[in-house]
Amino acid sequence: MALKRIGAGKRMSAAVIHNGMVYLAGFTPEKALGKSVAEQTKDILTQIDATLKQAGTDKTHIVKANIWLTDIKTWAEMNTVWDTWVVTGQTPARATVESKLAAPGIDVEIMVEAAIVKRASKPSSVKRPAKKSAKKAKKGRR
Repeated sequence: MALKRIGAGKRMSAAVIHNGMVYLAGFTPEKALGKSVAEQTKDILTQIDATLKQAGTDKTHIVKANIWLTDIKTWAEMNTVWDTWVVTGQTPARATVESKLAAPGIDVEIMVEAAIVKRASKPSSVKRPAKKSAKKAKKGRR
């Protein structure tokens, strides 16, 4: 099976699709760079939603998430946004760790892997035998 890349660049792709899975790169804030951890998390999750949509899936099919924070003390702040974003009963396996990140002002990075689940096609309608007319039914009973 061939690989499909989303947002392929010189250094990396935003996502790679292979064998029914989509593997996202680590996403960092774009619009919320330097803002609060909550704002950065919301920005990142918006980007993840858009990338998953491009891949043909959504957050309910995320299998695994890795989250990096520059300060683990902001874990609860990040979780306030995460908890409103994930779907109850559809939460992925997840790890969150403290780490230095690529540049000043980036305080959150999130990377996910999701299944691409084909939606079942609608079952073909079952044709029922035509009903006999009341007139024909009476003739058959004689």
